[in-house]
Amino acid sequence: MIELTRRGLLGAGAALALPCPAFAQAVEGLNAVAKTKGMRFGSCFSWSPPGADRGSFANPRYAELLKRDCGILVPENEFKWQAIRPDAKTFNLDHFSDMLDYAEANGMAMRGHTLLWHKTQYFPKWLNDHDFGATPAKEAERILGTHIRTLCKLYANRVTSFDVVNETVEEGTGALRTSSLSRAFGGTEAMLDFAYHTAREHAPGVELVYNDYMSWEPGNEGHRTGVLKLLEGFRKRGIPCDTLGVQSHIGLTEGATVGALVSRQEKPWRSFLDGAVQMGYKLAITEFDVNDKALPTDAKIRDGIIANYAAAYLEILFSYPQLRDVLAWGMCDRFTWLNGFTPRRDGTRQRATPYDAEYRPKALHGVIRDAFAGAAAR
Repeated sequence: MIELTRRGLLGAGAALALPCPAFAQAVEGLNAVAKTKGMRFGSCFSWSPPGADRGSFANPRYAELLKRDCGILVPENEFKWQAIRPDAKTFNLDHFSDMLDYAEANGMAMRGHTLLWHKTQYFPKWLNDHDFGATPAKEAERILGTHIRTLCKLYANRVTSFDVVNETVEEGTGALRTSSLSRAFGGTEAMLDFAYHTAREHAPGVELVYNDYMSWEPGNEGHRTGVLKLLEGFRKRGIPCDTLGVQSHIGLTEGATVGALVSRQEKPWRSFLDGAVQMGYKLAITEFDVNDKALPTDAKIRDGIIANYAAAYLEILFSYPQLRDVLAWGMCDRFTWLNGFTPRRDGTRQRATPYDAEYRPKALHGVIRDAFAGAAAR
């Protein structure tokens, strides 16, 4: 069983004891605390019809969480190729535009996620099936260039950062993924270089990010090595990538204590982060949540373990002055993607986010707040 410290258990109980209205009055929002240190806190969110039971700005209860705690937002899916490119000639940006309008109306920054998610299962079918013709490199540049130029020209003055490329490193081998698009370019490196140069040309003032899910848990060594190799190649070739997006989908291993996990993971994780910042990259936490699939059913025990584990993880990341933006991948357990992606065997919801399924703050919320409060000013 994973250990739970007395402090963590007390923290979990204290957070759960506060009903949401009282909590809103008693506790400063996460972004308000982050701002005192020159940082920002935010979350992903989605589009929905008004009043739908979704993690959407159109859901009043979820919107309340966003307004209370967030200074920066990112669309969960509504800026990805599958959502906005139904065919090679069409851009469907209505939902993203609604989301951007909401963010701006509430004084929140917005991230653009993502200009190229380089996993073929997340390409639209028409792109996987596309005939690149007799001059494939030229056709590939036309397709990817049109996509990136269009979005950068529309939104360069309205978003703070673009995840230019998402997840192009194979987690098992550390090699670069391939696709029909990358093969048409003549190789993945050529495609990546083109993407970043095009984004910089048409969005010169926007932060350009490489985003990936390499994690600190054991088994991710090859993934981390591959990402560092990619970042090193960017520097050698003069590719305008500013920031490493550390997704931070962390999780606990069954049968280990939090202390043992952290002791085993901290040194190689710091080595990885050191490698990135020593090459001049900034850091961003872009998709933070905690997978509790291996934890007991009891909610209070689970929340305390999650809090301890997250506190150790955030302490490491927050020790890097190159980190400014911290985004959760959802604010409420009711809507976390993990409920569908890695469901618990006992059938209960994952408790991966700052608020439970009834919109009540949990110990994890306090851990995030304390991490900002204890951080050095940027």
